[in-house]
Amino acid sequence: MYGAEVWQIPTREINTILSTEMDVLRRSARKSRIERIKNEHIKEIMGVKEKPDIIDIVERKRLQWYGHVKRMQDEILPKLIMGWIPGERRKRGRPRKTWMEGVRAAMKTRHFEADQWLNRKEWCLGSGRRRQLSQDRKDRYIENMLIYKDTCFSSVES
Repeated sequence: MYGAEVWQIPTREINTILSTEMDVLRRSARKSRIERIKNEHIKEIMGVKEKPDIIDIVERKRLQWYGHVKRMQDEILPKLIMGWIPGERRKRGRPRKTWMEGVRAAMKTRHFEADQWLNRKEWCLGSGRRRQLSQDRKDRYIENMLIYKDTCFSSVES
């Protein structure tokens, strides 16, 4: 999703994007709306129940770009542009919410502090760029390593 970090998507378009995403999943699962199968079940069938939707990915990219620009030197052009506020009101047809308002809303939903972008590692983990292994995945990883070790050493002993 090239350029998604600078998108400011209106609420009515968010609903359209989410419904289109669900329509693609339904068609991929070869299920019709006439069958009246819930969206959660369709996501389970397709194996994407735990994965983020498109809007969440756009929000993540926006937060990554925000942290990247905030850590830039003060005289760099993207940082200067991000701090610029136009003097006149927005023209007809322009988004009602600014890009910064979208960033603040994303920070609020992810429980970020205003200056948390200073710690790059913490910011990347919180915005979803890097994932830590969940405890369940850690347990499975250790279990697989133990099984692998047992099979390797049992073949050597034989």
